[in-house]
Amino acid sequence: MADKIRVLLSEEEVDNRIREIAGEINRDYAGKEVHLICILKGGVFFTCELAKRLTVPVSLDFMCVSSYGSGTESSGVVKIVKDLDQPLAGKEVLIVEDIIDSGRTLAYLIEILKQRNPKSIRLCTLLDKPERRVKKQVKVDYTCFTIPDEFVVGYGLDYDQKYRNLPYIGVVEQ
Repeated sequence: MADKIRVLLSEEEVDNRIREIAGEINRDYAGKEVHLICILKGGVFFTCELAKRLTVPVSLDFMCVSSYGSGTESSGVVKIVKDLDQPLAGKEVLIVEDIIDSGRTLAYLIEILKQRNPKSIRLCTLLDKPERRVKKQVKVDYTCFTIPDEFVVGYGLDYDQKYRNLPYIGVVEQ
């Protein structure tokens, strides 16, 4: 039986907001080059759409991390599955994520990346669930949407590896 998916954010809403966030990034990084770090797998859809709208010079790299815990809760123990190909020294780094909830994985990741001596590290996310934040030190610089604590799919977010390709953000309803 197919899952029922309720549209939370339409394709048009997502597209318009990414355009607005890209404008903010273009202003903030005017005269600089921004080095995007896409967090795989979910972040790839958002990263591509964001990068298309950036007018400042852009370089791009990918990182894949996984955190292990029991069930659906992250333990904060992070394993780097795919590390960056490029050094970060002296670069203006912008980490691009699909969704941030507890912040455990990103808190760990930011500390690791700081050791690589970038000029700056900022964080951009498509979706933020601040009410789930455990690591309060994780500061999101660019947020497209703040959403309620619901299980969302689409635009790179999956449910058992399904629904990543949806052009909107939806909620899986049982």
